[in-house]
Amino acid sequence: MPLPDDQPHTRTRLPVGEQGSLPPTGRQARPLRTLLTVLVVVTLLVVAISIANSGKHVNQSGAGHQDAPPPGSSAPTAPSGELPVSTSTNGIGTGYPHTEQGAQSAAANYAVALGGADMFRTDGRRTVLGAIADPAVADALRGRLDQAMTPEALAGYGLDAQGRAPTGLVFVSRAVPIGTRTDGYSADTTKALVWCTGLGGLAGSGSTLPVKATWYTLTLTLHWVGGDWKLTDFSRQSGPAPVPADQQAAGADEITGAVQQFGGFRYAR
Repeated sequence: MPLPDDQPHTRTRLPVGEQGSLPPTGRQARPLRTLLTVLVVVTLLVVAISIANSGKHVNQSGAGHQDAPPPGSSAPTAPSGELPVSTSTNGIGTGYPHTEQGAQSAAANYAVALGGADMFRTDGRRTVLGAIADPAVADALRGRLDQAMTPEALAGYGLDAQGRAPTGLVFVSRAVPIGTRTDGYSADTTKALVWCTGLGGLAGSGSTLPVKATWYTLTLTLHWVGGDWKLTDFSRQSGPAPVPADQQAAGADEITGAVQQFGGFRYAR
């Protein structure tokens, strides 16, 4: 039996002619096993690379690319390349195409209008709804919103009964569409959903209601009337909200400057 490693033993040197006649030992077989292991690893790598590339095609220049989706099957929020509307009413885009994409474009722009600071003032609501609402229901929508914007409700936003911010502070209310889709589209009436992120609060030194970001989904019912998509009803649901980023919040002066310096957009598919 072999000796333990910690015990001394004697090595016997055989004559040169007799050394080749010794039977092979386990140590002499290791190079063969190592070679076989390398071959197996290389084979597995080749197979893995072949599987990874099997779902791709190579164009004439040799660059890989995935199959393009067939026409009409683009993602719900993919841009169409159509130009935004070129007309407006009271600063709000109007004159949308009589198509599903036109309805989505109208919904996105109407979401921006409904989420703006003007909606917190009586005259501002009248102006906004005059541009986006179906004339047949505009008065009813105004009445519903007037009842919701009570002095108590406005105070919750830090505003007075007329929807004005305290002196030295800037009231911020903005809606930013992330994506749109339709639910039950028809050429006459459709529901369009707009996923939004919003900013709301009072910006400025000493504010007790700092500007915060929220996520919500607006559902707008649109009616084709007078050659345009017009709002007949809307509702709001919270979320879906992504995980917040680990990011340092800006100071009051920086937020105030950003709100005053960065304008909004018109949206279109």
